[in-house]
Amino acid sequence: MSRHHRDRSWAPDPEPLPEGIGVIDDHTHMASVVPFAQEMDRQARERGQDPVPVRTVDQQLERARAVGVVGAIDVGCELPHLQTAVDLALAHPGVVHAALAIHPNEAVLHGHRGVPGPDGLPLKYQPWHEVSFEQALEEVARLARAYPDQVVAIGETGMDLFRTGQGAEEIQRQAFRDHIALAKELDLPMQIHDRDAHRQVIETLLEDGAPERTIFHSYSGDAGMAQVAAEHGWYLSFSGTVSYKGNEGIRQALSVVGMDHIMVETDAPYLSPMPYRGRTNSPYMIPYTLRAMADALDRPLAQVAEATAATTRRVYGL
Repeated sequence: MSRHHRDRSWAPDPEPLPEGIGVIDDHTHMASVVPFAQEMDRQARERGQDPVPVRTVDQQLERARAVGVVGAIDVGCELPHLQTAVDLALAHPGVVHAALAIHPNEAVLHGHRGVPGPDGLPLKYQPWHEVSFEQALEEVARLARAYPDQVVAIGETGMDLFRTGQGAEEIQRQAFRDHIALAKELDLPMQIHDRDAHRQVIETLLEDGAPERTIFHSYSGDAGMAQVAAEHGWYLSFSGTVSYKGNEGIRQALSVVGMDHIMVETDAPYLSPMPYRGRTNSPYMIPYTLRAMADALDRPLAQVAEATAATTRRVYGL
């Protein structure tokens, strides 16, 4: 393969986790893995590389189970994807659980209120953005109430000042506040998306009062921010980014919050762990991330896996 053509194939299956632990992927988007892999396959064929198989959700779950990942929290965070996450949970009872919200970057697009962010990308409105944010959040609440056995969390919500510009910051913050209120009303855990907005997210949590079970998904802060989380009993969920070379602060955060406040996730199809960064992510890759976490903590892999499994089950009542 040319060095100018990155590898788009699936990463090899990791060594299975020790039997009996039953790790759960704390945050994933399995339905989105399918079109992501389709695009990888298209690019690979276009460049003369081997075809990339497209794995269905059932195939993803089967592959995950083979390496000791026995469940997943599938996150629906765009209006058209809310029911999809619920349907996956209905189709795979006890294995797939749903978390629902309107993503921070989606929240400002509803009603066409978006402002371009530092990422430099143009705004891209979709037909469902004609619906107001208030109506979209009402659908989150309706589904959470209608499917209490399937919907185990509100999320991902929070703030993202990379994709969304400063002119819409307060719109995004209000959407976050509305999700906080909903999570507390329904007594559900809340998963936070925080990108380039650490100060704003923490300010809002402290001003409004965080839900009892608050989780920073794909934690991106440092040890200092982790200390704030530890002081308030918030949980940190670690994705493949914990394995990236420049993320020493993320690795240090593991030790700050303690083994009873960490979880593991893929955020699939994104954020594949090293050495497979850039390839399609899926729940079967959790053991790679757990290995990076264990190395950072200087603890046995099995111990870290057991801790994340126990914490995830306790926080979501699984």
